[in-house]
Amino acid sequence: MKSITINGSQRESVGKKATKALRNAGQVPCVLYGGDKPVHFSSEELAFSKLVYTPNAHTVVIALENGETYNAILQDIQFNPVTDRIMHVDFYQLYEDKEITMNIPLQYVGNARGVKNGGVLGKNKRSLRIKALPANLPDFIEVDVTPLKIGSKLYITTLENDAYKFMHPENTVVCLVRRSRASIEEHEEEEELAAAEAAGEEGVEGAETNAPEATQE
Repeated sequence: MKSITINGSQRESVGKKATKALRNAGQVPCVLYGGDKPVHFSSEELAFSKLVYTPNAHTVVIALENGETYNAILQDIQFNPVTDRIMHVDFYQLYEDKEITMNIPLQYVGNARGVKNGGVLGKNKRSLRIKALPANLPDFIEVDVTPLKIGSKLYITTLENDAYKFMHPENTVVCLVRRSRASIEEHEEEEELAAAEAAGEEGVEGAETNAPEATQE
């Protein structure tokens, strides 16, 4: 998995007054959990753009000005409800020998057979939660929809991988191909036309059967 470096400065004070002063200076208060004790630091708001405003998953290298570095993942982020600016960020420290749970985005590839035949691809999941060692965390999970026909569903079991474990039930539907409204209406029209033709043929046959026989006098 790709990694993004966040440069920061360790916070000496974590009170409300100090936190407000940091935000006014364009800094974001952060906390790193998962170690022996929480690590409080701050970083420029612009440093989070590649981490937050992207659909991709990344690990993070937190590099503090005192020379200490930590491998981590983004755990939680708080935004100002009015300005939408980043207010606070929580990270969770990674260890090479400890599994971590993380949401990984899906990348859909291929052109489903059902779509070629007029169906519509429904993507039930945009990401999936997995558990793995940090070294086995993928950038994304590829989902090949090529074999799907109209009415077919792709279950999470199709994507099983030895490198990580899915944290979802086995009957989780990742995507499916539905019949489109246009094709349903077209199918109904075809059925109605066929029924009308069949009724017409029956009416002609009945009229021929009930017709009076010609007699000679």
